[in-house]
Amino acid sequence: MRAFVFPGQGSQYPGMGKALYESFAEARSVFEEADGVLGFSLSRLCFEGPQEELVLTENTQPALLATSVATFRVLEKRGILPDFVAGHSLGEYSALVAAGAISLSDALKVVRLRGQFMQDAVPVGVGAMAAVIGLALPVISQLCEDVANGQVVAPANDNSPGQIVIAGHKEAVERASAEAKKQGAKLVKPLPVSAPFHCSLMKPAEERLRVVLEKTEFGELRFPLVNNAEAKLVSDAEEARSGLIRQVCAMVRWTGCTRLMAELGVNSFVEIGAGKVLSGLIRRTVKGLAVSNVENGKQVEEHVQLG
Repeated sequence: MRAFVFPGQGSQYPGMGKALYESFAEARSVFEEADGVLGFSLSRLCFEGPQEELVLTENTQPALLATSVATFRVLEKRGILPDFVAGHSLGEYSALVAAGAISLSDALKVVRLRGQFMQDAVPVGVGAMAAVIGLALPVISQLCEDVANGQVVAPANDNSPGQIVIAGHKEAVERASAEAKKQGAKLVKPLPVSAPFHCSLMKPAEERLRVVLEKTEFGELRFPLVNNAEAKLVSDAEEARSGLIRQVCAMVRWTGCTRLMAELGVNSFVEIGAGKVLSGLIRRTVKGLAVSNVENGKQVEEHVQLG
């Protein structure tokens, strides 16, 4: 069985989606729709940058969504479909568009607002995120509790065994980073993000997004989704909507998502869209399974030949 997985923030780069746009009508249609819905040339931002605009979260989120959906549409037209879908953070929206639970137009509008709400929730410079390599999740959870001192710091992404991202107040993240080094972390790396995603500081964004998502039409899923907030299987429209609301403050349980799909019989993971960040995480989490990515015409043809 095959799972399509969709990347989130951190996978963006100028030029993403351009090769598919130039080669496939299905991809052009997606980018043209995105430009029209958003009222500016998202396609030009994806293809040309500049990087400093592309990395602004209100731009990154629709850019990655459009690139992923364009890639999916090209594969779909050629009969390459998944048995399951999942997406990392923002990628869950791409997965739900692929599954038919939400329209591309609605998803573009929602994620543009999601980016704005997340940026507005915490003033620039107040929050931070850092990747911690080489310590187990329970250890990191405990040390975050130990150094919080009334501030917020907690695991935000469980990406793969031994790769955890923490988020919260800048000073608390710095204290947790120092403690992680003392406890034997192989690497602690501050991340160049504009806000501390997937922690309780995002509560104002969650509440604003809830209002938007409750007004957004959701349909039944044609492929089951493994969601971020609980790493559980979802096939119901209301469960999908609820999961998108909860994931704003909840930890991304990507390790759990990957393991559940493997337990369900997935033996081929295909990363859909920009980059191959998720491919690396999956390889570190489950061994011996096929992992690939699709972001250009050559890779499309390779997957068509494989069937």
